[in-house]
Amino acid sequence: MAHRIAVIGGDGIGPEVTTEALKVVRAAGVDIDTTDFDLGGSRYLRDGEILSDATLAQLRDFDAILLGAVGTPEVPPGVIERGLLLKMRFDLDLYVNQRPFVGTAPGHSAPHDFVVIRENTEGPYVGEGGVLRKGTPHEVATQGSVNTRMGAERAIRYAFELAVKRDGAKHVTLVHKTNVLTFAGDLWQRAFNDVAAEYPGVGTAYNHVDAACIYFVQDPHRYDVVVTDNLFGDILTDLGGAVSGGIGLASSANLNPARTGPSMFEPVHGSAPDIVGTGKANPTAAILSAALMLDFLGEHDAADRIRTACDQAGTGSTTEIGSRIASVVAG
Repeated sequence: MAHRIAVIGGDGIGPEVTTEALKVVRAAGVDIDTTDFDLGGSRYLRDGEILSDATLAQLRDFDAILLGAVGTPEVPPGVIERGLLLKMRFDLDLYVNQRPFVGTAPGHSAPHDFVVIRENTEGPYVGEGGVLRKGTPHEVATQGSVNTRMGAERAIRYAFELAVKRDGAKHVTLVHKTNVLTFAGDLWQRAFNDVAAEYPGVGTAYNHVDAACIYFVQDPHRYDVVVTDNLFGDILTDLGGAVSGGIGLASSANLNPARTGPSMFEPVHGSAPDIVGTGKANPTAAILSAALMLDFLGEHDAADRIRTACDQAGTGSTTEIGSRIASVVAG
């Protein structure tokens, strides 16, 4: 049976790169049945829809969601991010954000290959907090970080399972800030230690997040699988993209490993409204995100062929790069 894919092209270059990703998936011989959903900043400006409960209910019926990019300059920051992206992550329980990084960092001769597992539904992003005396000289703002044992442990366990399956060093590094964030950090460290005891064949390490930022640049080869919380993961994965060929190559998967709903796959880059229609958008990140989708759907051979073809993408316009990758994949 065909895999049922909900496609959210979104805003800016999102529809352009998503079109190329779907072209490559079909060239790989994977049978997909796609349905487009008009969501994003442009839709919000048109009729106020961000992500209604009715639309979310429709999305639950699909095998996966492929998203291009969302956001327009006319919509205030946070409206679409919280109303669409975070709502999908929370309501569909997409508790793992998986981002692979393969490349050669500046100043290095050998390529690196590591994965960051970011806990995707807790931390400061849950919106706990508030404001007092807003707009006055005595304004007070609080922003809490919510960390549960269940949330930390299931992300950590996923990281260890991934380390076992990968061809890498069978190693997991916890990144946090346990010396300062003593409550959340202690919970994460204890959960990490308890899970690690169940995987004696997997090596472990701990890095403070500031040290990890240095190591990502100076010594990325030390990493196999990195696991961290929502906020630190958000920051580290952008840095990972920067040292792995640029954010135009950075793919991501928002996963519900329990498969109680569809997982969502998206490139890390934004909607880039300044280059819409120019053919300058690199679709490789969207294509690699589609490969992650195929992996999750069990189409491992097709996913591997797509990743190999992306190494031969070269340069050119959006459609030229997509067509070149599709041609290589199709053989």
